[in-house]
Amino acid sequence: MTTAAADDVSFDPGAKAVGAGRAFAWMLVVTGAAGLLAAWVITLDKFKLLEDPGFTPGCSLNPVVSCGSVMKSEQAAVFGFPNPMLGLVTYGMVVAIGAGLLAGARHRRWYWLGLNAGTLFGVGFCMWLMYQSLYEINALCLWCSLAWVATIVMFWYVTSHNVRNGLLPAPRAVRGFFDEFTWVLPVLHTGIIGMLILTRWWDFWTG
Repeated sequence: MTTAAADDVSFDPGAKAVGAGRAFAWMLVVTGAAGLLAAWVITLDKFKLLEDPGFTPGCSLNPVVSCGSVMKSEQAAVFGFPNPMLGLVTYGMVVAIGAGLLAGARHRRWYWLGLNAGTLFGVGFCMWLMYQSLYEINALCLWCSLAWVATIVMFWYVTSHNVRNGLLPAPRAVRGFFDEFTWVLPVLHTGIIGMLILTRWWDFWTG
């Protein structure tokens, strides 16, 4: 997915508000919807698990791909409530922002930086959950993985948008990189996670 070419909005850093191209807006809608779907399914399964401790989620396929093991862990409720409930709110907000941009919305710098901060928190939280899943819980949730990928793509493209439009200060070389190769960063980021998953359970995958 390349938003650099499609995001053809000219921007003066001193202007009050800036919009975004349709490709970028659709990226927010699609990644937000993917995260929302994952959060919704996990939340429903969590409720079923609370009602029936013997319930087995549909994505619990084997000892490694075991959503139930992840849902029962302490890490699944870091803030005192199930993590996916936070996702229902935040991913829904991202979908709304994307829809607004498709309708021609323009936002001030603080708004874009707030979105960037939110996606930074999101990707950091996802990476912490990924580490916990691989090395502490010792199980993988497919719906969680979908949310990780959606958040990674979201974060890098929001960062790219802000750098390219002068909302985040960066050297010219960095801005040039984001103009042409934003796609490299989410692909590389996701690829690293894929390699970690592959090597963590290598014997299981190859056995």
